[in-house]
Amino acid sequence: MRDALRQLLGHPRATAEILLARLQGRRLRARQKLAALIGIDHQLTLPAAILDRFPLDRAPPADGILVLGDSILVAGARDRIATAFAADPELQAIYGDALIQDHPRGPVRPLLAPSFDADWLAHLDYLAPLLACRPGALAAATRPTGPADAAFRIAERYGAGAIGHLPEILSIRRGVPGDRASPAGEGGQHRHFDALRGHLDRTGRRESRIVVVGDDGFFQVEHPLPDPRPLVSLIVPTRDRLDLLRPCLESLATCTDWPNLELLVCDNDSREPETLAFLQALEREGRGLVVPCPGPFNFAAMNNAAAVRARGALLVFVNNDVEAFRPDWLTRMAREALRPEIGAVGAKLLDDEGRVQHGGIVLGTGGLVTHAHRHFPGDAPGYLAGLRATHAVSAVTAACLMVETQKFRAVGGFDDADFAVDFNDVDLCLRLNAAGHRTLLVPGAVLHHRESASRRWTPAARARHEREITALKKRWGPLLAQDPHYHPGFDPDLSTHARLRRGFPAAGPASVRRPPA
Repeated sequence: MRDALRQLLGHPRATAEILLARLQGRRLRARQKLAALIGIDHQLTLPAAILDRFPLDRAPPADGILVLGDSILVAGARDRIATAFAADPELQAIYGDALIQDHPRGPVRPLLAPSFDADWLAHLDYLAPLLACRPGALAAATRPTGPADAAFRIAERYGAGAIGHLPEILSIRRGVPGDRASPAGEGGQHRHFDALRGHLDRTGRRESRIVVVGDDGFFQVEHPLPDPRPLVSLIVPTRDRLDLLRPCLESLATCTDWPNLELLVCDNDSREPETLAFLQALEREGRGLVVPCPGPFNFAAMNNAAAVRARGALLVFVNNDVEAFRPDWLTRMAREALRPEIGAVGAKLLDDEGRVQHGGIVLGTGGLVTHAHRHFPGDAPGYLAGLRATHAVSAVTAACLMVETQKFRAVGGFDDADFAVDFNDVDLCLRLNAAGHRTLLVPGAVLHHRESASRRWTPAARARHEREITALKKRWGPLLAQDPHYHPGFDPDLSTHARLRRGFPAAGPASVRRPPA
């Protein structure tokens, strides 16, 4: 509260705008401005009385369905699981959400799981409460050690799409598990390690290492890099603004531990003498290549033009208002981008206040799209460790986006006709996803971003922005209705993962969600 009051008193103009919006009845605008000013965090706990709405059902599931986990099914869950299996013969396993009460009469935490994501599951066992498996989903001799082990094996056998998520409360867990065999205990961590190691080995990734990160015992998978490491092309668009460009390029040169880099600066009609002198020196000294991009500002076309000239096996698109400060950022991203099944890879970006500016892009929130965990503290773990765990997202921002050159060219690069300035990154990621290459957020790669510090809004720019909104809705409308990676139980109008949707938990059955094909 003291920090919030200090921010409000220290920014009287912003505080006045919040009060004015509130007095005018624009409550959503006021909430969003307040979150941007003072920051935000989770407020997801529920009163203990919520458990009274979900009586337990301790009877075993019928029809040979195997149920794994450390929680107890609620009344009606058995029928919901059986109905889901009957409705879809290709569905081999299913899990739902859980209510967790660590202490008697204490607050209740909802565990709102994502669609199945093996990368996220490697870091955090979000399936620990419950996984139900169809009879025959596992090979006859298989004895899974827990939900994660079973899910990995089913995904290997049938594909990730065979595992579904019911976004409704199916189980309840009371008390902190105290035995070493529990998924949340020490023995459970060993089991999860073994399950993950087995999954990596069975899928041809024996050289991938599992490292324990932090004091909470979460796992991180380090995929191997080729030797020698391939050339990486850093692409930075600019128009003057040397005050941004110089620290950006200096940080990329001094805070990047990759041995083989080339720098391309896309120059969109810079005119200031100091900028022109800087760019000329850049080329003269062999520190980078300047790609002239004259004409009206077209962010997508500028990046495409540089990508044609790039020689690297990996392309990294970096805004001129981004600065690196941790040398391992590129290495962390490259470990993922070089995987055959991965398309675009994004980083965690922090704003000038040290808060999260980008933690992946979520579709269908904030009216259209928004950045995940925006305005959260920079060191926050995120919901279900979403600001620590590498995991699948629908899209990532081109303020810092890595992709293999061959994959970028195969989908035609950025669409510079329909998305000259805005949403070109979202569109690129969704086209890569449609081509079978998943988009990943790598929160371990962290950079600073002075968002839109180099942009100026004009009537023409606003008109162009509206046209690009229309194009995005026309091309990707069904996905914009509900992000397949984001839980529908969260409030869609504020920063993601911060509040529960009004009326949560909703009454009535939900539809099974599956990861994008």
